[in-house]
Amino acid sequence: MSGKDDATFARRDILKQIATVAGAAPLSPGLLGATAATTAVAVAPAHAAPAAASNVSAPVAGYQSLSPAEAAFVETLVNVMCPADQFTPNGVDCGLATFIDHQLAGGFGKGENVYMHGPWRQGKPQLGYQLPLTPEQFFKAGIAVANSACRARFGKDFDALPAADAEAFLQDLSKGKVTDPRVPLGQWFNDLAYPLFVQACFADPIYGGNGDKVFWRMIGYPGLPATHARDMVEYRGKPYPGAKDPKSIADFS
Repeated sequence: MSGKDDATFARRDILKQIATVAGAAPLSPGLLGATAATTAVAVAPAHAAPAAASNVSAPVAGYQSLSPAEAAFVETLVNVMCPADQFTPNGVDCGLATFIDHQLAGGFGKGENVYMHGPWRQGKPQLGYQLPLTPEQFFKAGIAVANSACRARFGKDFDALPAADAEAFLQDLSKGKVTDPRVPLGQWFNDLAYPLFVQACFADPIYGGNGDKVFWRMIGYPGLPATHARDMVEYRGKPYPGAKDPKSIADFS
């Protein structure tokens, strides 16, 4: 999608701007915002998994966490935010949905580093979200509520929207214009869904995203050789020859 305000600027410029803060490290759960636990866990549309209980619907083949409705939402989201152009294939073909799914299914999604014993009180944003939900469960709750908002506005789920409507809906999510008492959708998008998308673009391909190192090639990042301090000094502000053939963790194993 384009920027988070009314200005229009290139999607690829946004990706280049955020490349320096994205990478293989898992998203910190401390980024998530606070809301009321009892409202978030109440989300349970008929066709989607209940918010507080992940994997009620079996994951789609090839996915480890996402149910069919959730996979459709995520695939549409990454394709809207990363459309195919002269620089990259679409988000699904770049592996972005796979990365997000694997993160949700892994230690991050299961809340391995999240304190889960309460009390569940609303706190300061820097303290992290105060919910009896793992990041995976919170992500699924957001999908369910966002789809509910789409049906209320457009009469159809997010994955059935034309590209222009889908992008406008994501813009409104990011600006906090789509609200629901059950889940803070603005925080869900800005602090969970969007950072996962960024990481999917620029993480090492062994984690599922950044297929064929396409985003590394786009920004001229050489991968692991970038850890060479002398090269970083010598080529600062100049194209690095090794960026033509980036190296991932898999290339050194």
